[in-house]
Amino acid sequence: PNRFSLLLHAFINEYLTSLRNPSCPWVPAACCVLCCVSQEEVVEVEVAPEAAPEEEVEEEEVEEEAEPEPEPEPEVVEEEVEEGEQDEEKPKFKVPKVPDGEKVDFDDLHKKRQNKDLIELQGLIDVHFENRKKEEEELIALKSRIEKRRSERAEIQRVRTEKDKERQARREEERLKKEEMDQRRKADDDAKKKSALTNMGSSYSSSLQKADTKRGGKKQTEREKKKKILAERRKPLNIDHLNEDKLKDKAKDLWEWMHQLESEKYEHIEKLKRQKYEVISLRNRIDELQKHSKKGAAARRRK
Repeated sequence: PNRFSLLLHAFINEYLTSLRNPSCPWVPAACCVLCCVSQEEVVEVEVAPEAAPEEEVEEEEVEEEAEPEPEPEPEVVEEEVEEGEQDEEKPKFKVPKVPDGEKVDFDDLHKKRQNKDLIELQGLIDVHFENRKKEEEELIALKSRIEKRRSERAEIQRVRTEKDKERQARREEERLKKEEMDQRRKADDDAKKKSALTNMGSSYSSSLQKADTKRGGKKQTEREKKKKILAERRKPLNIDHLNEDKLKDKAKDLWEWMHQLESEKYEHIEKLKRQKYEVISLRNRIDELQKHSKKGAAARRRK
């Protein structure tokens, strides 16, 4: 095996020299003879005298190139530095030293510690009770303020409701007075109108009678019939001999009669409006039916 490796190195060296100098042809400078006798490998190598010294140098160069130098590891150093800093940052506790030659009374120390804790606890309890007393005083003051404000609000609300009641009563009184005055004025106006109408009706009825007598047996038109009916409805007023109470009764009767006539008039007007509305709606329906019938007839004709 040593001979075979030497032959291989010589062959590789010759090949590398031929690559470096391409001008000269590549001719191997070594030959090998392999013989296998009794299961043993015999390798004979003949090396050219010029190529022998160069092999060792190149082998050393190859070995030097194959083993790269290890790079330093800075991380390990940083970790070591950090561990050192952490060790420095840790606080150092000092254990108290017991004096030599003296005995330590642990019971006395325990009692002193208990007395100190009791004093601190008593102080905390006193502070707590003082704070609680202050809070109770503030709560009592707050409750008193709330009650006072509530009573003030109730008083204000009571005054406001009284004022509202007085205002509403005053408005109601004014409204009643106004309605009474309006009714009196309206009654006076109606009485005046009725007296004028009766006077006019009596004079007009007399003129109509005179005209009828002049006409003789001529036929009456609708207007004349209406005028005659109105003249019959208009009754003459004989109020010259009536006293104040009877005049009031007469005015009241006339007002009721006028109210009845106005109500009948209103009913007739509303009835007329409803009839007009019904007529208009029926006409619209008739027009729509006619349009649909015309469309249907036109479609039938097209078919």
